[in-house]
Amino acid sequence: MSQTETNTTDVLVIGGGTGGYSTALRAASLGLRVVLAERDLVGGTCLHRGCIPSKAMLHAAELVDGITEARERWGVKATVDSLDWPALVATRDTIVARNHQGVAGHLRAAQVRVVQGSARLTGPRTVHIEGAGEFTARRGIVLATGSRPRLLPGLVADGRRVVTSDDALFATELPASVLVLGGGAIGVEYASFHRSMGAEVTLVEAAGRLLPLEDEDVGRHLARGLRKRGITVRTGSTLTATELLPDGVRATVRTPKGDELVVGAERLLIAVGRVPVTDGLDLAAAGLSADERGFVAPADRSRLETAVPGIHVVGDLLPPPSLGLAHASFAEGLLVAETLAGLPGRAVDYATVPRVTYSSPQTASVGLTEAEARARGLEIKVNTMPLAATAKGMVHGQGGMVKVIAAAEGAGGHATGPVLGVHLVGPHVSEMIAEGQLIVAWDAEPSDVAAHIHAHPTLSEAVGETFLTLAGRGLHQH
Repeated sequence: MSQTETNTTDVLVIGGGTGGYSTALRAASLGLRVVLAERDLVGGTCLHRGCIPSKAMLHAAELVDGITEARERWGVKATVDSLDWPALVATRDTIVARNHQGVAGHLRAAQVRVVQGSARLTGPRTVHIEGAGEFTARRGIVLATGSRPRLLPGLVADGRRVVTSDDALFATELPASVLVLGGGAIGVEYASFHRSMGAEVTLVEAAGRLLPLEDEDVGRHLARGLRKRGITVRTGSTLTATELLPDGVRATVRTPKGDELVVGAERLLIAVGRVPVTDGLDLAAAGLSADERGFVAPADRSRLETAVPGIHVVGDLLPPPSLGLAHASFAEGLLVAETLAGLPGRAVDYATVPRVTYSSPQTASVGLTEAEARARGLEIKVNTMPLAATAKGMVHGQGGMVKVIAAAEGAGGHATGPVLGVHLVGPHVSEMIAEGQLIVAWDAEPSDVAAHIHAHPTLSEAVGETFLTLAGRGLHQH
């Protein structure tokens, strides 16, 4: 086989993260020849620097919190004598390594050719991979290069005193105090983790509430839960100055009232979002360009195809309404692979993609917020139930709530239209949101859900009771 034949394929994917490898695996399963270019390790940010290692650490944090709860609430005379940080890191890294081996094994089994090296576009159907030469893709090219932590002007991350989420994840030791800048999912999760590990934590968010893209009640209940754990939460506040000290930072924070507070911490963790990675892609060589935010916009959302036919985009390179979530990227990869195979792929419905924050307490949501529904001029019925109103919620003792938004169609005062949004705050609600996703995606009405029995005693009883009330059949709410 000639070099030209070796470097000709049906589909060429640039980037081996969730969006990239899902595209490659699905395309290969449909009989297409696939080359995947990855300059680091397959699995991408989610597997190696994000979702998986951070959730492993948050599980360790949950175990520490459980010991504290056992002693203070349940009379179990247990204590945390010390934390073996290297052992925790070793367990985390073992989990990551096993997942990496799994992804790499799936790609090998599917006969996806993985080429290690940086890739750049040289035309609408050609790519140069460092160390491997020029490749031609008959069907198309998929851009799946992901994102990196966003930095702020004037703040340089030194990996010790000023850090990104990547730095914090791989720190060699835990700080005694942390100032977290950014109250989105990443900032909240890292604030929660460090508090569980004994650090004094201040969480600063410029918007008026935590998780500003979520329902207002979600942000309110989350802030209440974090404050109950001893985290100082300052919303509507901004960082106005930072001084680096030999052993940490001294920051000035302006409150909503205009007061300026000085906060000292061993570590300043910047968690103000992520930016797309297009470095070295040479988009112009294929007739493409990124927008002012760095996103590569698709011309056809139903196919995630750019203005250059045959070049598709998945994952964090996509602008909103794409959510920058690994599970959304997975679905985008399936769509693009099926499109390139000539199948009528199903467009991703971002309104039905669940959103989860794995802090303590957790949050999980799907569909419209109350504000979004009202802004659209919809007639709605809203019902909220505290988890503490259920026996299992009392057992957990962490508070939280269920909030459901449904269309109010017809007479009778009940919600007789489809469910528009489900929002949860509390322990383990990440494992409960799948029900909400199905309800919203299938346009179920409250009466449809109310007809089904939720197990007792469970936290999900609060979900069932909320729908019973919206359907006019509730016993514990009015």
